[in-house]
Amino acid sequence: MKVAVVGAGLMGHGIALVWAMGGHTVRLTDTHAPTLERAPRLMETALATLAAHGENKGMEPGALAQRVTCQAGLAECVEGADLVIEAIIEQPDAKRALYAQLEALLPPGATLASNTSYLDVFPLMPAALLPRAMIAHWYTPPYLVDLVDLVPNEALEAGRLEAVRDALLAMDQKPVVMRRFIPGYIANRIQATVQNEVQWLIDNGYADARTVDEAVVHGIALRMPIVGVMAKADFTGLPLLQHTFRNRMYTPPEPFEASPSMDALIAEGATGVMSGRGYYDWGDDPARLFEERDRRLIALKKALREIGTMAGYAR
Repeated sequence: MKVAVVGAGLMGHGIALVWAMGGHTVRLTDTHAPTLERAPRLMETALATLAAHGENKGMEPGALAQRVTCQAGLAECVEGADLVIEAIIEQPDAKRALYAQLEALLPPGATLASNTSYLDVFPLMPAALLPRAMIAHWYTPPYLVDLVDLVPNEALEAGRLEAVRDALLAMDQKPVVMRRFIPGYIANRIQATVQNEVQWLIDNGYADARTVDEAVVHGIALRMPIVGVMAKADFTGLPLLQHTFRNRMYTPPEPFEASPSMDALIAEGATGVMSGRGYYDWGDDPARLFEERDRRLIALKKALREIGTMAGYAR
């Protein structure tokens, strides 16, 4: 398959790497020249990390240039493509402008897939694109997090979503097909709810960041890779959960627009790993931290492949 990725930033270059490792030819473009220039090095570094741990699917870093080419122009990037993936900034006006260009440039027969996280992009598209347009949303880093949200629109032609799903499955990705669009899909909405809860616990003095993470890592996260959420409900027993709902003495915190503890850190310049400090003191080497994160994710993925999940037992 010939794949064009429009947008070479945090998500775009990672998505391009996924398709390249899957054996596809990829063209990559970005309107911001420095972002496009940086993309090959980022892909090479990620691929080298994967190769060091045997997770490169047989593709050596030196082969990247044969699979992925960078194009300065949009027309050159999408020419002859079977699949065009939009991975630009999450701004409606920017996406609307790009879709207007793609209405004239999208090759006959090509499918358009947006990587949007929270925007309903279908109303932003010209009507002529809708029969060929869907959402395919990856998570960061795409070359390690296998989940991909697939969402059709009502006008999507039969077979297009299935073709993308089958291509993803062939690359060992884990596509999930949503019945219709909702901002954040499944994983991001659950994650947002968890984040809202833990910010409330921290800001109201119940625990600090390290205590929250210890509770998650040694409690929720230990079980979740094996039984997920709904399988855990079955293992717990639905009557117990039913009584818990009916006799609840707990009200989740209302969503809020600001977290005092987060605002204070940002005001100090402590914005997270890239600045060396956030809720934790990380030091001054983000590249090493990302490499360590990737190494641990790779080890976990390998272990989970061997262990398996309880979903495999369900009929």
